[in-house]
Amino acid sequence: MDVHVDTGEKSLDEKIKQWLEWDKNMATRQEVVELVSNHSTKVLHERFDTRIAFGTAGLRAAMEAGPARINDLTIIQTGQGLVRYLESVNPECKSQGVIIGYDARHCSRRYADLTAAIMLQAGLPVFLFSKIVPTPFVAYAIKKLGAAAGVMVTPSHNPRGDNGYKVYWGNGAQIIPPHDSGIAKQIKANLEPWQTSWDTSIVETSPMKKDPLDEIMQVYLEDMQNKIYDRELNVNCPVRITYTAMHGVGTEYVKRAVEAIGLPPIIDVVEQNTPDPDFPTVKYPNPEEGKSALDLSIQTANENDSSIIFANDPDADRFALAEKQPGGNWKIFTGNEVGALLGWWTWVCYQKVHPDTQNDGIYSDVYMLASTVSSKILRSIGNKEGFQFMETLTGFKWMGNKADELVKQGKTVLFAFEEAIGFMCGTEVIDKDGVSAVAMAGQLAAYLASTSTTFTEKLQEIYQTYGFHCSNNSYYLCFKPATMKNIFERIRTLDDGEYPSSCGPYKITGIRDLTTGYDNNQPDNKAMLPVSSSSQMITFNFANGCVATLRASGTEPKIKYYTEICTEPSGDPEKAKAELQNLLDNIVDLWLQPEINQLVPKE
Repeated sequence: MDVHVDTGEKSLDEKIKQWLEWDKNMATRQEVVELVSNHSTKVLHERFDTRIAFGTAGLRAAMEAGPARINDLTIIQTGQGLVRYLESVNPECKSQGVIIGYDARHCSRRYADLTAAIMLQAGLPVFLFSKIVPTPFVAYAIKKLGAAAGVMVTPSHNPRGDNGYKVYWGNGAQIIPPHDSGIAKQIKANLEPWQTSWDTSIVETSPMKKDPLDEIMQVYLEDMQNKIYDRELNVNCPVRITYTAMHGVGTEYVKRAVEAIGLPPIIDVVEQNTPDPDFPTVKYPNPEEGKSALDLSIQTANENDSSIIFANDPDADRFALAEKQPGGNWKIFTGNEVGALLGWWTWVCYQKVHPDTQNDGIYSDVYMLASTVSSKILRSIGNKEGFQFMETLTGFKWMGNKADELVKQGKTVLFAFEEAIGFMCGTEVIDKDGVSAVAMAGQLAAYLASTSTTFTEKLQEIYQTYGFHCSNNSYYLCFKPATMKNIFERIRTLDDGEYPSSCGPYKITGIRDLTTGYDNNQPDNKAMLPVSSSSQMITFNFANGCVATLRASGTEPKIKYYTEICTEPSGDPEKAKAELQNLLDNIVDLWLQPEINQLVPKE
């Protein structure tokens, strides 16, 4: 297809011509041709001025034509870069191979096949799942099969028009520096498609391609059965559990997991249990959004006399929990609250199997982890019970790699969580895993039912034992990157060019800025956690015991805020909630200034 390109801008024209020369997908080629014909110069600039960035989350963007989006060509370029990087740093990669999985989104199988073809043509064995799988299956398979790396084609919980490309390293964790920048460099050095890169026929014919599904499913379920607390309690669980896969991949895998640990069958949210990339029943396919995403689940549960709802996001790496209250309304637990429940339960399970491993009440080699924006409830439990708590940067890429590091030092990592409903139960999968979280929460439901206790009541018991931990987390949409940057720069210079000493009536006692590396909680004012000048993140400690973190999302146009107040076990929860809300109101009004900055609140 010979196309005349003349937008009136030479640089833009050259980029478009280059794209059309390389792109062999007729649909995306036609998309570009129509944009040129319609003189859609603004859109063309958005698609061609910048290249989709490869970072520690891999790729995530809308599926559209152009180098700033996800499509066949950008997937090919990414696959070529990944191959070259693997070859440059791992001499064993051609014997170890690569795991490739994909979700139920539009084009996910196509992108997986393109990636597999590139790997096979380069001489790397490929373990390509034969059908849709949860994201944690890729992380799990890497460790079980000793692969060099893994790719999961998924945008997780992003809107229906998006897709993504998540890369894992040979330890089974998401990539972190220097691998992200190393792969990005090789992508840029290998932008022109190789002669064989468009030909996916090798995926069907190569003897170096294997399907790991049956083997991985079997050993995954065996590992899960090794963590059964009490099978009899599970079998006799009287609680009816409703489950939604949110139109994603979870239904089959969760049912197999529930059966493996002996729990009664779950109740399906029928309208959402079959994979559907168009997500017809939810505006945002993300159970983290709360009630708006769980309306059908609540309806199904009410109709089936079910008091508990479990939910996964579309790639089944996140887990949400809701419980019917005595008055008939539903409590949707926050990620921090689920983290408290599963962390406590993991500790109970560990002590049953390892009652005598402590030294003077201190479990010095036993760890739980949480990200810096998550509740510190695990630290409070650890302080009383004797295990160790460690904080990492935001994201399971950091928790997964830290867990791997600790295990290699001979430590035991029981649990890790992030407030964005991500939970890692053990180290079989060193990433968030919504399927194993279902299994752990299901066993906890059975245990609690045997003591006539609800999830809500157990959470209150945890707070009464270890201290009340109240969080208030949300976000504002900010569609202008310059505005986002200006908000953070202004905060850094609020007191005559210096960091603020207070926020309204609330005195600040400590500031950690992981964008600049400043941390006045340390003797040398230097942050101990990794610093990234390209991502905005500041944490404030207040004299009243509150902690507040402001950060810019790395994948969405959001300014997120995370606030928490902790009390003694005897503290007044309502008074604490009110104080936290008042502090948050000051942060929003004085620092974020939504009206001035045209920020859009969460719906």
